[in-house]
Amino acid sequence: MTDTELIDRLKAGDHGAERDFYERHVDRVYRLILRMSGRPELAQEWTQDTFLRAFSRIEQFRGDSALSSWLHVIAVSITLNGLRTHKRREAFAAPLEEATTVARWSGESDPDLKVRLRAAIAALPDGTRRVFVMHDVEGFTHEEIGEALGVAVGTSKSQLFRAREKLRVALAAFAPSASMGSPVTASAMTTSVRTSSQIGKESA
Repeated sequence: MTDTELIDRLKAGDHGAERDFYERHVDRVYRLILRMSGRPELAQEWTQDTFLRAFSRIEQFRGDSALSSWLHVIAVSITLNGLRTHKRREAFAAPLEEATTVARWSGESDPDLKVRLRAAIAALPDGTRRVFVMHDVEGFTHEEIGEALGVAVGTSKSQLFRAREKLRVALAAFAPSASMGSPVTASAMTTSVRTSSQIGKESA
């Protein structure tokens, strides 16, 4: 069944279509929210909220973007609002200056670094965090992000650049000197986030 057919069924009030829609998209929505929040219990709650809002607003979907992109915009909005409500930034806060320097970047071998990376992502401004998660974690292109968020491709690229720079600065305590190892790179940061999220999913 195509998304167009599914949307028609949803707009007609077909409850079976709601189940099909949920099963088709729930895994990716949950992963997106989990990567943004770092809390499985909140990710479960906000995933349900995302689908409830999508069902209530399905008549507003005009097909200007992919159905998945429209749904993910709802998920991002709910998550960002939820993070503010739950004061995630304060909850995640662990003084970065207390971190000890590691000899080499190793997202797989340093769980404390993963925690601090998630904290740094949570502390990003809303716009830069949204673009960072969608591009570097979820794999959206800048064109898809621009379409989903209603921003220019150039805006998406500049937001991503700012996000990466802020993360490098926030994680500077973990960046070894040139003689000790490799610097923290955007690629390494992204790999660490993706690896951490996948490990969490597999162990759930």
